[in-house]
Amino acid sequence: MLMIYFDSDYMAGAHPQVMQALAESNLEATTGYGTDAYTARAAEKIRQACQSPQARVHFLVGGTQTNATVIDGLLARHQGVLAAESAHINVHESGAIEASGHKVLTLPQHEGKVWASEVKAYIDHFYRDDSYEHMVAPGMLYISFPTEYGTVYSLQELSELSQVCHEAGIPLYVDGARLGYGLAASDVSLPDMARLCDVFYIGGTKVGALFGEAVVINNEQLLKHFFPLIKQHGALLAKGRLLGVQFDSLFSEGLYEKIGREAVAKALRLKAAFTEKGYRSEVDSPTNQQFFRLPNTLIDRLKEEVSFEYWGPRGQQESVVRFVCSWNTLDADIDHLISLL
Repeated sequence: MLMIYFDSDYMAGAHPQVMQALAESNLEATTGYGTDAYTARAAEKIRQACQSPQARVHFLVGGTQTNATVIDGLLARHQGVLAAESAHINVHESGAIEASGHKVLTLPQHEGKVWASEVKAYIDHFYRDDSYEHMVAPGMLYISFPTEYGTVYSLQELSELSQVCHEAGIPLYVDGARLGYGLAASDVSLPDMARLCDVFYIGGTKVGALFGEAVVINNEQLLKHFFPLIKQHGALLAKGRLLGVQFDSLFSEGLYEKIGREAVAKALRLKAAFTEKGYRSEVDSPTNQQFFRLPNTLIDRLKEEVSFEYWGPRGQQESVVRFVCSWNTLDADIDHLISLL
């Protein structure tokens, strides 16, 4: 029996247009470590898309390396990173941040998001403590867009977080592993992201690339010597042009935005079908990740033909599961899943 897969958005290889670009450039000889023309062109396209001509763009191999490298570079040795208790760096990165010598300082999460008021309260409370010099200082704020629960910050919410961070003198960093899907489901644009955030990354691995992420540094005072730090963290690719070729393709003819829109549309169709059948969403996600609380009997029957993930431990009678759509999700796959409900 042929399984259909909704486990994650990086199960297939690259989008055909990206793969074609890689194949066409395969026999070319270029200089290494991202000094090639493809990488330069990709960086320029990203600056144009962000409407941020002064931004520095670096290409790294994966999300965990990107988070670990950026956070290590932004923080002093005595500082930690503020993040939601459900944040990827706190839950699903095997202590990569702590391994670099920094503590994750957790904040309450609200469907994956943090509130600006609580960020401000944490920082204010920290410096009101006379013994704060003995404590790990909040040196930056990490958020993901979308969050671990597929939720997104509105433009107003992102603006408020940016204001709190800048008033406190700490950088705002956005994990954009699924940025394409977040942009497709929100009122935030790439220029907004570049204007409000000091550093963010544009995810490729989960949005049509074989691998790779593009770090965009908007604050010229930060990460001035980022290149050697990338290498120290094992995130520098000798054949750097492979990253440049992929992002050059993703940022040609609106492909990155198209991938995001199409995957979100398919996920929302799936969400509507579950709702119509009487199953409730665990989180009201507007993006390509959808979470449902289902009876274990239904989960067991679906898993005979459909692959998807539990989101947390299996319950006694019902469990929360996740379905994820991507560029290679077929309408026929969604039709078949709906029929099984």
